[in-house]
Amino acid sequence: MKNILLIGKKSKKAYENLKKINHKKINKTLDDYIKLILSNKNKIIKENIKDVKNLKRKNILDRLVLDEKKIASIVKSINAIKKFPNPVGKVLETWVGKNKLRIKRVTTPIGIIGIIYESRPNVTADVAALCLKSYNCAILRGGSEAYHSNKILSELFRKSLKKNKIDQNCLQFIKNKNRKVVDFLLSKMSNYIDVIVPRGGKGLVAKVQKSSNVHVIGHLEGLCHIYLDKESNLNNAIKIIVNAKMRRTSICGALETLLINEKILKTNGIQVIKALIESGCEVIVDKKINKLFKNNLKLAKEKDWRTEYLDSKISIKSVKNVQEAVLHILRYGTMHTDCIISSNKKNTEYFLKNVNSAIAMHNVSTQFADGGEFGFGGEIGISTNKLPPRGPVGLNQLTSYKYIVLGKNIVRK
Repeated sequence: MKNILLIGKKSKKAYENLKKINHKKINKTLDDYIKLILSNKNKIIKENIKDVKNLKRKNILDRLVLDEKKIASIVKSINAIKKFPNPVGKVLETWVGKNKLRIKRVTTPIGIIGIIYESRPNVTADVAALCLKSYNCAILRGGSEAYHSNKILSELFRKSLKKNKIDQNCLQFIKNKNRKVVDFLLSKMSNYIDVIVPRGGKGLVAKVQKSSNVHVIGHLEGLCHIYLDKESNLNNAIKIIVNAKMRRTSICGALETLLINEKILKTNGIQVIKALIESGCEVIVDKKINKLFKNNLKLAKEKDWRTEYLDSKISIKSVKNVQEAVLHILRYGTMHTDCIISSNKKNTEYFLKNVNSAIAMHNVSTQFADGGEFGFGGEIGISTNKLPPRGPVGLNQLTSYKYIVLGKNIVRK
């Protein structure tokens, strides 16, 4: 794995060089990257078709395909990232200490970020743009199923770096498909990589979190909940819940468990469940709900409350009140995204305060758990860590900070 160590060494050197680059040149590089993507659009699609033809796991096809619409979305994301001000060197707060020390907290880059990801070639472009804009370097290890797509998008970015006389090794794409590369990145690269971000299935993320010697930003599962309160509008509830489950079932912000207040089971609850069934969703319910449907539905087991389906399936449970809904989420949730649908202010405040989610929502679809929708331009992932960053990890979340202390010949007594 000498070549991987060499990649680490090149990243360190590139990171030192990047600190000296004017921010206008950073933006010019992103502009040039957009132009290269657009002028090579047909070539990108051609390379992507190679990946699609070789794909064995058809359930991830939606994530893998790059068509004109998705390329336009990538360009839109880069353009949004480019327009943000420089996130590095911002003074977050300043104060004078008791010994007349003038102290300020200032944002800094994190350093070298390793991304291990599967089947999402848009990640290559998003990470490249976000890391450069925040003065970080990136080492990419994409999944073999998206190899050709990732390769061309990273090569075009390196071309834009070279054109602007920035060290191309600010972004490096590992071409070695051997799975042992991942083990090496996690266990032997702590001298070169500051943070690892896993983006992929539960198996990949679990492996990274278990094996990494480097700090990990990421989430294991997106087991998202919606609690339907007794005080809620039926039409709005149907619209939100069907969208949260069925818009895109394979994303981490998709609804997986619906909790319904038992006082509205026979009225709004039945209508919501029927709407889900009519939308093509398989519903898996508790005994109380199943009785209302003459025991014709699939009965939920304990494991269903712990399952992230990533499919047209949903588990549905009746609860007594908002307190019981929160307890269920605290027991089975994964601290990703959870929502309450309610017109009751007190219940809403209780829910938002007491769930431990990175993203807590009120009267909106959980499918909005996305950096682009948060106005971040893009994201390198969603973090459910209790320590920052939490939620979508965009530009400002890719910075750390340091304290700068100023004084006039002050000594401590």
